[in-house]
Amino acid sequence: MSKNVFLFSGQGSQYPGMGVSFANSDVKLKAIFDEASEVLGFDLLDKCANASAEELSRTVISQPAIMAVSLCAAEALRERGIIAEAAAGHSLGEYAAMVYCGIVSREDGFKLIKARSEAMQRACEAAKGAMYAIIGKTPEEIEQACEAAEGYVVPVNYNSTVQTVIAGEEEAAAKAAEALTAAGARAVRLGVSSAFHSKLMQPAADEFLPAAKTFEFNKPKITMMSNISGGVLDSVEGMAERLAKHIVSPVRFTDELAALDSMGFDKFIECGPGKVLTGLVKKTLKGANAMNVQDMDGLEKACG
Repeated sequence: MSKNVFLFSGQGSQYPGMGVSFANSDVKLKAIFDEASEVLGFDLLDKCANASAEELSRTVISQPAIMAVSLCAAEALRERGIIAEAAAGHSLGEYAAMVYCGIVSREDGFKLIKARSEAMQRACEAAKGAMYAIIGKTPEEIEQACEAAEGYVVPVNYNSTVQTVIAGEEEAAAKAAEALTAAGARAVRLGVSSAFHSKLMQPAADEFLPAAKTFEFNKPKITMMSNISGGVLDSVEGMAERLAKHIVSPVRFTDELAALDSMGFDKFIECGPGKVLTGLVKKTLKGANAMNVQDMDGLEKACG
């Protein structure tokens, strides 16, 4: 019998129109958007349905929007009798995973994301940076190229054995990407406005921490993975500090997938817009059963 793990999408996976088929199909799913809108102070479903790609990419909109769509996907699966025994999120996705695992309520999850996204938006506007996905080089080779580059650039997302994302100051990140391209890698600049998971986000972490300390965190009801450690979340003690650290720490997603594989999880369902994580699973765990649910069509395929 399959052991299911739900994977929750990260920032950058947003697209115009996402989540609309969920909201139109079920009042329970629309209620997720309504709850988010109440917390945020703007109509989140309207943003998903009608905002341009540029507006939707703003951190204060994309983060809660992706979370809402991710929670809709998980709830739609639950209504069809499909549940997970473990959850993992990529960066932002860790907040949807926390809600799914019962660490925080859905309302508190959106309140946390509101505080996080506003702090990160301000940090983005204050410190411009860049991120590049580097494909075709080992993490060690990429680390060496970052160390050799003049200025600040570091690996921040360990996504698969053949893909690592680097982030840092605009010029330093570009130089490292150029050097790796010259060495045979492929470098793809990401459509984000700053260097997430790097020290350029430290002001956001500092601003977010006092807000995070006002929340109560519960022990997870199922296995919850951690981006920071790359393994199972061992405790919710000091969770506010951990979430602040998460903003400036690398995402060790490859390690999380290896840990889940070693624990016998064999069915990976990505909940949320896009299918980036589904692709990373297939690249990292050969022969793994991975699929994505980002709309009602995806739900029908997953349940078929």
